[in-house]
Amino acid sequence: MADPHQDTSPAKVERDFALEVVHKLAKHGHEALFAGGCVRDELLGLVPSDHDVATSAPPDEVRKLFRRSLPVGAAFGVVEVLGPRMDGRTIHVQVATFRSDGAYVDGRRPESVHFGSAEQDAHRRDFTINGMFLDPIHGKVIDFVGGRNDLDQKVLRAIGFASDRFREDRLRLLRAARMAARFDLAVDPETERAILENAHAITLVSAERIADELRRMLANPNRARALKLLTDWGLFQRVLPGLDTPPLELMKTIEGLSPNTPFVGVAALLVPNSREARRISQSLRLSNQEIRDITWLVEHIDDIDSALTLPNHALYPILDHPLCELLMDLFQAGKTSGEKDPGMERFRYLLANPPQSGFSPPALIDGNMLIQHGFKPGPSFSRVLQTLWNAQLDGLIKTREEGLRLATSISK
Repeated sequence: MADPHQDTSPAKVERDFALEVVHKLAKHGHEALFAGGCVRDELLGLVPSDHDVATSAPPDEVRKLFRRSLPVGAAFGVVEVLGPRMDGRTIHVQVATFRSDGAYVDGRRPESVHFGSAEQDAHRRDFTINGMFLDPIHGKVIDFVGGRNDLDQKVLRAIGFASDRFREDRLRLLRAARMAARFDLAVDPETERAILENAHAITLVSAERIADELRRMLANPNRARALKLLTDWGLFQRVLPGLDTPPLELMKTIEGLSPNTPFVGVAALLVPNSREARRISQSLRLSNQEIRDITWLVEHIDDIDSALTLPNHALYPILDHPLCELLMDLFQAGKTSGEKDPGMERFRYLLANPPQSGFSPPALIDGNMLIQHGFKPGPSFSRVLQTLWNAQLDGLIKTREEGLRLATSISK
């Protein structure tokens, strides 16, 4: 019988599966360790979002030992091992062979890799706090780069020569801001100098990779500090060209947002530049859905201020929109703590006390009904329908007969 107190969370199931992978590799004579971010998070007492395994086993051997696996980065020695299904998804663990990297010719990936030792693998990584290993079988941290001390001292430090690390992968310039903010770390002076010297090169990183890093940055509660670091390092202006440097009050707004809503953070940045919202969102190569969501938030943020004077036909579609709560969150984040706003109060009241028929009731009059009563489709047809719909939401018509009379009067 299953233990009712047993932890069956996805994070626990994934860690247990990663531990199984380590055990199997070790059983067949290979060194196998937890690597990177999961080690850092466990030392901080956090729940890792995933567990990566680094091993002495070459990729072909990993594929032989784990039949349910995919060569997601065969050229770099990375194999994805598939585990059990849970909550509609397959638990998986990435297993990478210890390696050292050749020259980085594109500022993203090495032109070649050489399989080697755990120590060589540690020295190719970005920051010391991400360069540690953990032997989960014996509970031993293996640290070749001083990551544990830097974690204890709350310092973000690039491994080895900082400029080399940023030239290898220029996205690390943004990642430095995210890591320092997320874990509340001071940035090592040499690392910071290297960031300033290499900031110009961030423009060579693809918009898609920049956008992904910004999403992760803006989903964290410490997002305001990350943006300040980007600004201080001259990166903000380069990754978001045409966007004003966020003033202090905007930083406070962004800091006040609920976590895990990164596109709302982008929307907050774009509120002062509302006319540029769609263009800047598109330049970041955000998804079409993100662009639509951001544009909607930016376009409607001022409607909360105007809520006391807006007619129902303008207000109800906003209240009925799936992003209404996030719109309110964005608006409230810009207010002083405890400050009440009349528009926000009306939003809250209506959401708590919606009309009996809802914010989007069935139309009293539709196009087929108009045609049945002798109206002919034409340039004014959609205008008549919109006018009828607005009048219905505003309570000016309450029956079909009233609607038909209004349609007749406005179509003359």
